[in-house]
Amino acid sequence: MLEKIGTLDTHLFIYLNSLGSPAYDNLWLIITKQAYWTPFFLLLAYLLYKKIGIKNLGIVVIFIGLVLLFCNESVELFKITFKRLRPCNDPKIKDFIRIVHHSSTYSFFSGHAANSMATMTFLFLILKKQYHYIFLIFLYPLIFAYSRIYLGVHYPTDILTGYVFGGLYGIVFYKVYQYYQSRMQFK
Repeated sequence: MLEKIGTLDTHLFIYLNSLGSPAYDNLWLIITKQAYWTPFFLLLAYLLYKKIGIKNLGIVVIFIGLVLLFCNESVELFKITFKRLRPCNDPKIKDFIRIVHHSSTYSFFSGHAANSMATMTFLFLILKKQYHYIFLIFLYPLIFAYSRIYLGVHYPTDILTGYVFGGLYGIVFYKVYQYYQSRMQFK
């Protein structure tokens, strides 16, 4: 069963990765770097500030830092435990895939997918009552994580697992944030 899933995963990766074109490689290299998303993050910070104020914005930033810490530690634990080769390093397929970016670390699971999904889930849960179209923030983890397949450094299951872990961490940290907020209101 696991072998069949692995084969499907590889075939799906090869198909998605082959959709790329050298004309768009630089665009996807930009998309995969968080620094280029700064205007989007500033927009989210502004939306948060408008609805929850500066003090609560600071608390949200601390919670985002904590969720990212937990995600990163989980990703590293899984990577050193499973030691799955990245597609760009896999001798079975690396000669016939598009490799736009190299990485020497392990593949399973994607930190980009986990971190982006965790933060967007957390922020979505905070802002969903205030902004009707806030669900659009989930385009960020979709585009951001797909860039990893395009570049040749993650399999689809790496991305999906990252989404699952990130979504769960986002929900858990939102519940902790709610608890913290309720405790602060009683004081």
